[in-house]
Amino acid sequence: MENKKNKRPNPDKKLADLNPDIENGSDTFLTTNQGLKINDDQNSLKSGERGATLLEDFILREKITHFDHERIPERIVHARGSAAHGVFECYQSMARYTKAGFLQQPGKQTPVFVRFSTVAGSRGSTDLARDVRGFSVKFYTDEGNYDLVGNNMPVFFIQDAIKFPDLIHAVKPEPNNEIPQAASAHNTFWDFISLMPESMHMIMWAMSDRAIPRSLRMMEGFGVHTFRFINEAGKSCFVKFHWKPLLGVHAVAWDEATRISGKDPDFHRRDLWESIDSKAFPEWELGVQIVEEKDEHSFPFDLLDPTKLIPEEMVPVKIIGKMTLNRNPDNFFAETEQVAFHPGHLVPGIDFSNDPLLQGRLFSYTDTQLSRLGSVNFHEIPINRSVNIVHNNQRDGHMRQQINSGKVAYHPNTMGGGCPFQAKATEGGFTSHVERIDANKIRGRSKSFFDHFSQATLFYNSQSAPEKAHLTNALRFELSKVDIPEIRTRMVGLLTQVDKTLASKVADALGIIVPKTPLVPLNHSIPADGKPNDYQPFKVKLPIEISPSLSMQNLKKDTIKTRQVAILVANGVDTVAVNNMKNVLMAEGAQCKVIAPKLGAIRGMNGNALQADQSFLIATSVVFDAVYIAGGKDSIAALIQEPDALHFVEEAYKHCKPIAADKDAMEFLEFTYIGNKFKEENYVATADGVILDEGKKGISQPFINAMKQHRFWEREEERKIPA
Repeated sequence: MENKKNKRPNPDKKLADLNPDIENGSDTFLTTNQGLKINDDQNSLKSGERGATLLEDFILREKITHFDHERIPERIVHARGSAAHGVFECYQSMARYTKAGFLQQPGKQTPVFVRFSTVAGSRGSTDLARDVRGFSVKFYTDEGNYDLVGNNMPVFFIQDAIKFPDLIHAVKPEPNNEIPQAASAHNTFWDFISLMPESMHMIMWAMSDRAIPRSLRMMEGFGVHTFRFINEAGKSCFVKFHWKPLLGVHAVAWDEATRISGKDPDFHRRDLWESIDSKAFPEWELGVQIVEEKDEHSFPFDLLDPTKLIPEEMVPVKIIGKMTLNRNPDNFFAETEQVAFHPGHLVPGIDFSNDPLLQGRLFSYTDTQLSRLGSVNFHEIPINRSVNIVHNNQRDGHMRQQINSGKVAYHPNTMGGGCPFQAKATEGGFTSHVERIDANKIRGRSKSFFDHFSQATLFYNSQSAPEKAHLTNALRFELSKVDIPEIRTRMVGLLTQVDKTLASKVADALGIIVPKTPLVPLNHSIPADGKPNDYQPFKVKLPIEISPSLSMQNLKKDTIKTRQVAILVANGVDTVAVNNMKNVLMAEGAQCKVIAPKLGAIRGMNGNALQADQSFLIATSVVFDAVYIAGGKDSIAALIQEPDALHFVEEAYKHCKPIAADKDAMEFLEFTYIGNKFKEENYVATADGVILDEGKKGISQPFINAMKQHRFWEREEERKIPA
């Protein structure tokens, strides 16, 4: 039966019949701001299905221009950010692929400024929202500024930039009540997503643990789009950019994320600042996936599709350099807030592809900066200035900083001696890649963009069992917040195309029956009045069924640098054991804090004293990575009488963190949920991440090994942990 809410309007109905001052979107056609009816709101105007987006597309420009200027002065998206200065060092010459100067000489260092951010929330929102994270790097190269503007996920929700305003309008707080803040668990977001099958791959990433990183220093970064490298001979190849953190890729538990948001909403910002302040400098290696032009069409997916990635098993990532963040900003507003990134800030040797999402961004970012920073001269703000001197004939404008001398401001000229001169390509002048274009002007997209599920399935199949459970629970949580049954049913229908077991588990939690077929069109070739059920799923056969590199479980786990360890003590503690453990952990790069019933000096069992860093009044396990319970009979007796200490350990256990206990502390554990585990016949504490001193050997090294594993997610199968 046709839903009355979706009934198409009468084509003879005149717009003039409506009250122009009160917009009512029901029973109307989509129009431009000039009242022109829009025939296609899904695709930008291109030179052929896989061609570049045309500047002529007045509908795209009007829509994005309005969107770019909706908020002043806060960023519309990526409003909440943290940033730092640093340096990028090239490992090896990439001259074979690109003439970009900063990638030519091994050991060459280039200053950088990096901004991390959430997407959906405002400046005052929490760091621990389930969200995509922005990961943008400004390289201050000798040839000008180069901006690599990406995210911590390698794909995106949409294929065409014309849909970006719709995506953000859907995920932002609902306009009638400005609820919820920094969250996607609400009606409008999932209404949009349930009608956009192309989003399903990104939804798998956004519902995974990647959306709640342990630290900004422990997440990957991606350029998202396919770009081009151009070498001195003018030969082009395609390139995908990857940032690989040397600390590994780690996440927090969802329950933990919600508690951190209440305890310390600045958790990520504080973590980044304090790590740099303590000289534990965050580091990432830059990797590239190179695809020769001749191989562009050799994949079962389209390189121009931003909802697709190239599995590392198909094209390995080549590591070419390292970025180190080594200096905090001097002024948050002047640097972190005023920095302006733009994917169109290029240097010779790097160029665009015809990715339709990237093409729209090239217009949008400049337009956004004009609104947010108030002037075409935003490039003259110190954090945005290039390290080489700017010479051109642009003059004046609001807040102009550069003082231009002379009377000539045009080109060509003789009065100024012809200066500034155009630079030949051999002199470092930027030249766009020469690409033959012979196509019809069209609104549409290539059929190679129509597979929306194969990579979503690949991602899901590649996850470990705990990661699959987390992703499933994230979908259950988010869709439980949706109170319109039709939206929930549509989403479960789309999930059947990813994995039927996943769809069944989500449907069970929502109390609904799994639809036999998706309830929405599955490609973009259908007419606006097409019948959804006439269109069947389209899914290509990938050469691999699992990509281990997509699972965080398989990524780097060989360090405990900067891990935060809580050491629980009270009067009568064994100070020798505490100091020994601290020394061993700090030698490995970990950071320790002594937690006690109260602040001040804590008396040791041998007359020595320790200073407490925090009391249980403010300390919370959710901001630590591991817990050590020090020995000393009087200390343990006091901790047993401290409810907050018992809760601290049980909560850490619930969140799957490593826990170490000296021999005396075994009695303390008997009063926690962990004590019940001791009674299980086959319980192996070490395998569970609980390191016990049974008098046979030291516990520091097993504790370190457990911390390297980050979490022991298997504990989540236990449902009776009282924390």
